[in-house]
Amino acid sequence: MTITSVLVANRGEIARRVFTTCRAEGIDTVAVFSDADANSPHVREADTAVRLPGNSSAETYLRGELVIAAAAAAGADAVHPGYGFLSENSDFAQQVQNAGLTWIGPPVKAIELMGSKVESKKMMADAGVPVLTQLDPGSVTENELPVLIKASAGGGGRGMRIVRNLENLESELEAAGREALSAFGDGTVFVERYIETGRHIEVQVMADRFGTVWTVGERECSIQRRHQKVVEEAPSPLVERIDGMREKLFHAATLATEAIGYEGAGTVEFLADEKGNFFFLEMNTRLQVEHPVTECTTGLDLVALQIRVAAGERLPAEQPTTRGHSIEVRLYAEDPAQDWQPQSGAVHRFEIPGAQFEVLAKASRSGARGTTRGYIRVDSGVETGSVVGTHYDPMLAKVISFAPTRDQAANLLAKALQKATVHGLKTNRDLLVNILRHPAFLAGDTDTAFFDTHGLDVLARPIAHGRAQELSALAAALADAASNVERARVNRGLPGGWRNLRSQPQRKTYNDITVEYSIGRSGLTSSVDGVELIQHTPTSVTLDDNGIRRIFEVSSYGSDVFVDSALGPVRLIKAPRFTDPTDEVAAGSLLAPMPGSVIRIAAAQGDTVTAGQPILWLEAMKMEHTVTAPADGVLAELNVTEGQQVEVGAVLAVVTEKTEGAEQS
Repeated sequence: MTITSVLVANRGEIARRVFTTCRAEGIDTVAVFSDADANSPHVREADTAVRLPGNSSAETYLRGELVIAAAAAAGADAVHPGYGFLSENSDFAQQVQNAGLTWIGPPVKAIELMGSKVESKKMMADAGVPVLTQLDPGSVTENELPVLIKASAGGGGRGMRIVRNLENLESELEAAGREALSAFGDGTVFVERYIETGRHIEVQVMADRFGTVWTVGERECSIQRRHQKVVEEAPSPLVERIDGMREKLFHAATLATEAIGYEGAGTVEFLADEKGNFFFLEMNTRLQVEHPVTECTTGLDLVALQIRVAAGERLPAEQPTTRGHSIEVRLYAEDPAQDWQPQSGAVHRFEIPGAQFEVLAKASRSGARGTTRGYIRVDSGVETGSVVGTHYDPMLAKVISFAPTRDQAANLLAKALQKATVHGLKTNRDLLVNILRHPAFLAGDTDTAFFDTHGLDVLARPIAHGRAQELSALAAALADAASNVERARVNRGLPGGWRNLRSQPQRKTYNDITVEYSIGRSGLTSSVDGVELIQHTPTSVTLDDNGIRRIFEVSSYGSDVFVDSALGPVRLIKAPRFTDPTDEVAAGSLLAPMPGSVIRIAAAQGDTVTAGQPILWLEAMKMEHTVTAPADGVLAELNVTEGQQVEVGAVLAVVTEKTEGAEQS
């Protein structure tokens, strides 16, 4: 069978990733897109693109009949599901085949068997694969806490909750079910024992229809936040140091793959302890987000193998070997200062040193000979000028390093992230860099309690802090002054803020940093000691910092100022000279932390509420967020209704605190 045109039933980064392989294989590409994605890079890069009317995933990417109709209209003869959305939907896979199209994925029966985490664990136990026992929510005892609630039909942290108190179990089951239903169209959840300090280890498998099964190395994905993977790497540091563990993992993964007659690329996920014992979690019947680290350590193109297996080709009998080390991090648009709320808005500038998707060829060329040099790969669904909306996951990019050793891979990746130019949205970049440079990470101590052990707040501290921030703020002020001079209609030859008789220095405030400076015949005088000005333009400032020359690149977008230097990136907000009264809000106002949809309201105007009591729930980017009362009082205003879309900063409600007099009366 020959595949000539592939429709990718997905969006963003994974669609672009599949298109890259298709181009290399001489296969035509077809994109589908929602109205929100009309200007997405994946639409522009496809040979053909078909609109799916609507914005939300429920209206578009989750509508299997629309996707299949798009394939027929564009003349595609095969469908690649990517990951997420319909990738593990057995009904969709069957519908694709019923339409006479080639399904680039596993058999329908295999998806059905692994589609329920509840049933899949029973099957794996029968096949001889070690599993964790499922618990009956109605009979969970204090001794069995903590427990983990998981969505049966999906992953990615959606529909997942840790419960440490029995009184919270029922409400968390309901919340997890709602979130699972929204993300996967199936609200089924289950409960199992939660292992606090486990290791999340998975085995990449590839199988053909002739019975050949490859175990293509393992990956470790233990560092997670809210059950979403943050850092992934191959090989696993734990497996590397425990004799015989890799062979046992590969044997269990092979048993799981053969038990369901699997074909194509899949991932068998396990939870392991520090002694090397492991338990089956689930099998993902699709390509994983973290597949690049396996490609970098094997030189394989997993998407090309998927296509060839779907076309009926055999895998070679000899399994591929691995070499070196690869680490992937997920760069998200989220605000650490606001409980990691997802961010939306314009991406003013996005540049990460590395090759986007092209590293596949580099990995293949260097794989046979080995290599003493590392490299960076960037898989991204956004670029400069893109807009991140509220309808989909806020991941900006996967940034991947490869090097001969783990330490080299970590250092290379940390440096690439620090040097990246990311303007417009707040991100988790500082967290990623700090993880990669942390002694515990470099020692391979990377269990699922990494953030609890080392402190998420500590790890999320800015790369550039203290004097680095002061120097960056000074550079921003000097660049602003140069910009003012450049725009001046008269006296352009004079320094900014020049006076015949100098009375006081120039003063500018960014965030909580106020810098003072003046430029005279003797040079720069500033509130930052030991600094000399070498040159300054509206976009670049060079300072001599106690004998060390530093270059600061400055970019301004309204009141937002981004300063990039070797000290690390700094985001500043220029304080206005005067406060606009319309920007002030009443005390007790509950502001929308992000754009989203109000999905539930739990109180009415006039109700008495207590501090921490849930008032309403917002849904944005597939996640559910609770908005609570800031203090005891009365819900004086409720400005939204269920189903209403709100913008970030909108006043959702106002809680008026009770006074002692009001209490007594």
